Amino acid sequence: MTSSQREGWVLLQGAQGFVQGNGGPLFSRAWIRSQGLQGIAEHGLGYWRGEPVCVLQLAESTPLPARCEWVSLRRHLLEGDGRIVPLLNYASQIVTWAEEHRFCGRCGRPQQAAEDERAMCCEQCATRQYPRLSPSMIVLVTRGDEILLARSPRFAPGVYSTLAGFVEPAESVEQCVIREVREEVGLEVGNLRYQGSQSWPFPHSLMLGFHAEYVGGEIVPQPEEIEDARWFALDALPPLPKPGSISRYLVDLHLARRSGRPDPVLPG
Repeated sequence: MTSSQREGWVLLQGAQGFVQGNGGPLFSRAWIRSQGLQGIAEHGLGYWRGEPVCVLQLAESTPLPARCEWVSLRRHLLEGDGRIVPLLNYASQIVTWAEEHRFCGRCGRPQQAAEDERAMCCEQCATRQYPRLSPSMIVLVTRGDEILLARSPRFAPGVYSTLAGFVEPAESVEQCVIREVREEVGLEVGNLRYQGSQSWPFPHSLMLGFHAEYVGGEIVPQPEEIEDARWFALDALPPLPKPGSISRYLVDLHLARRSGRPDPVLPG
């Protein structure tokens, strides 16, 4: 299979699992047909390296093709080829959006994909639904030579990370940072400094990353949300999220600037 033949189709199972072959997660239409794969939906994604590319959504019960494996989007995001991750990220979000907007939210009629733009259209009431993003913040709080890290019950054993939360209606991202830190650990913060963003397709978030400084208060973990939260010295940090996530980037960025090293590369 030549490179141009590989570039064409991304195969997605469910909402998060991709088919990975020896040549990566891109396959030709001819290969898909040779495997007898039948999709339940397909979507054009645009162009990738000058070639048209689409996503084919397979049923979750579809048998695994020979010499292929299912690889989760999270694994691609944290461990995979950073050059291909944006394409898979986009494919996953488009499939999720299309599934969630099969029916009109205004009149309940079935919707169809628009021909002139990326939208789902209702012929009955002319409502158009566009791919959506859910903005959220993620913040590293500092206090002198210490940083605040916390554990969610959903984290891998021993891993601590930064605080995060979704932006509420009529709320700025900066207001969200202050509110979420107060709700999750009972602290007040100030001197917020935006550091970068990362698409987080679980299922359709945009993470806006900040550094903030401790202003006051004592740590009081939010029940059921925060398993543990504490201040860590910069030379005695716990296990952190893997590189590739904006949470790890915020920590590495702070450490680099404190030591005079170059800034790390923003994921994605």
